[in-house]
Amino acid sequence: MRKSLTAPLLALLVSGCMIGPDYVRPPADAPAAWRLSEVRAEQLANADWWEQFNDPVLNDLVTTALRENKDIMIASARIEEYAGRYGVTRSQLFPQVGAGYNAARQKNVLPGATNATTYNTYEALLGASWEIDLWGKIRRQSEAARAQIAATEEAKQGVILSLVASVAGGYINLRDLDRQLEIARDTARSRGESYKIFQDRYDGGVISILELSQNKSQYEEALASIPPIEFAIAQQENALSILLGRNPGPITRGRTIDELVPPVIPEGLPSDLLERRPDILAAEQELIAANAEIGVAKAAYFPSISLTGVLGFASGSLSNLFNSGSKVWQYAGAVGMPIFTAGGLAGQLLVSEAQQQQALLRYQQAIQNAFREVDDALVAQDRARVQLAAQRQQVASLEQYAGTARLRYDNGYTSYLEVVDSERSLFNAQLAYTKTQQTRLQSMVILYKAMGGGWMTKPEVAAEAKPEAVSEAESGVEEKK
Repeated sequence: MRKSLTAPLLALLVSGCMIGPDYVRPPADAPAAWRLSEVRAEQLANADWWEQFNDPVLNDLVTTALRENKDIMIASARIEEYAGRYGVTRSQLFPQVGAGYNAARQKNVLPGATNATTYNTYEALLGASWEIDLWGKIRRQSEAARAQIAATEEAKQGVILSLVASVAGGYINLRDLDRQLEIARDTARSRGESYKIFQDRYDGGVISILELSQNKSQYEEALASIPPIEFAIAQQENALSILLGRNPGPITRGRTIDELVPPVIPEGLPSDLLERRPDILAAEQELIAANAEIGVAKAAYFPSISLTGVLGFASGSLSNLFNSGSKVWQYAGAVGMPIFTAGGLAGQLLVSEAQQQQALLRYQQAIQNAFREVDDALVAQDRARVQLAAQRQQVASLEQYAGTARLRYDNGYTSYLEVVDSERSLFNAQLAYTKTQQTRLQSMVILYKAMGGGWMTKPEVAAEAKPEAVSEAESGVEEKK
């Protein structure tokens, strides 16, 4: 009879029966091509793309951020947390063994007795318990926990991706503000010199108070534009300092915004995003975990079988505790099965299925959002390039206009209002031009971030925590076996 029960049990264990659906990646509705066609440069997507700006200072800032940023450290600690959770869950597949020692002293006085009886009890026990994963509940839990590890690792990669983009974007913005400040100071200096000349000419009765006031207002306009730019620079420096893991403070400069080299645009099939973007990969791992939880909920309907056993020694004296005659043992098996839960199990299954559906929709949403971000960045950099070319011509034309207006005024052919208009237009155009330079370079940063390039796999950038975290958790279980 015992043999007839054991054989089917072993067969079930070996077959690895697991309740619930196995994960199958859902199809993705990927566009066939991007809105704009670009030169293929896929090898550049797999490099340290920020180095294409050709600024050693920026390279150093990125390296420092990858080493010192607190968000990356938090993400690394979170991976360790989920690795530990996976180890706890997976350990339930194996027998749990523990040891204990008891010592007691007792005195009994029986009714009518003249003497009390005092005796000692000593026990040394080794116990074990094991829940047989007949329906795959624990294995589904382990599958979900492992997917959560992978999701947190991808989340860390997302932190790295965002960090590098933030450092590069912040540096570009800082150099744009530096250029704006340079333009404002040069304009203020030039207008200040002009104001001194106009003051002398007014004192000499050559010009009217109207012309002097117009010239002074231009000078003051340039002076007023400087403090807001200086404040914006300080804010940007402080923001970059935090990204670098430092206290707020100044940031070293390298190349000017005019000297920064726009990176080459990498091109790849839209479906490449499914293999690159950390947020998509993380969303898929969350979907895998939610899918496994359906199996956990379904397995709750089936019987759970657990085995327990105790082996040890008991004696009335400590010296005889481990004698052969003092052995004690006990083993037991238990089967539990839900009969009536008032809809509790059905509700939990409904929760798991609804959570899986939410995870599926988030995964599909992440894919659509990735395609949108890439398409937006491609269009942005293309339009910024066209706008920059037009503004370059506009600045050149306004420089000529301002020079001619000044010459006409000096020779008495026009009023000073023409000079005011030309110089104000030139000042605004110069600021707009450098702002468009910043927009174009920023769009390149956003594009590389949106495409999630292969550089993420480099050991010095990505912490390669995935195999280590899982192997450490599994090795901990193996030690317990």
